[in-house]
Amino acid sequence: MAHVGYARVSTVEQELTAQLEQLQVAGCDRVYREKASGVKQDRPELASMLDYVREGDTVTVCKLDRIARSTKHLLEIVEALEKKKVAFKVLNINLDTSTPTGKLMLSMLAAIGQFEREMMLERQREGIRIAKDAGAYKGRKATARAKADDVMQLIGEGLTREATAERLGIGVASVYRIVKENKLSSKNGGV
Repeated sequence: MAHVGYARVSTVEQELTAQLEQLQVAGCDRVYREKASGVKQDRPELASMLDYVREGDTVTVCKLDRIARSTKHLLEIVEALEKKKVAFKVLNINLDTSTPTGKLMLSMLAAIGQFEREMMLERQREGIRIAKDAGAYKGRKATARAKADDVMQLIGEGLTREATAERLGIGVASVYRIVKENKLSSKNGGV
């Protein structure tokens, strides 16, 4: 039975030292370490760790947000561990899924995390609505549409859509959309 640790920091400038020390004190004989955003779900070390663990092993992290940023992702990880009969421990909140209390705590944390996210999104939507009503929020500036004339000129000169996008610093999809809109406009008696 292996005691496996997982340590992660979000940026290259951050250090793993404190997490590694805590995992060592907790008895981890193997530690997977990563410098990657928690939002990224395709973290190679996390995937390797999940592949490595076997029945009877324990995965330990210092804090929940080190292994997953979203409730959904956390529950997916814990479900994968449960299928392999691997326990999951979180040091800072003394959570241990090998116990009934730990399983209950995880379910409650997942529900609270989901609730907090939904509340944050609701506050964000309300803030945007208030800002729009006050005329302070206009959304993202339409940079590609502002370059429509340049797009059509470069396409007219024979540049590919990809080369046009690269030269103007806009997305290829925007170039395709502008060209399509200009063709429709021309058919309908415009330009």
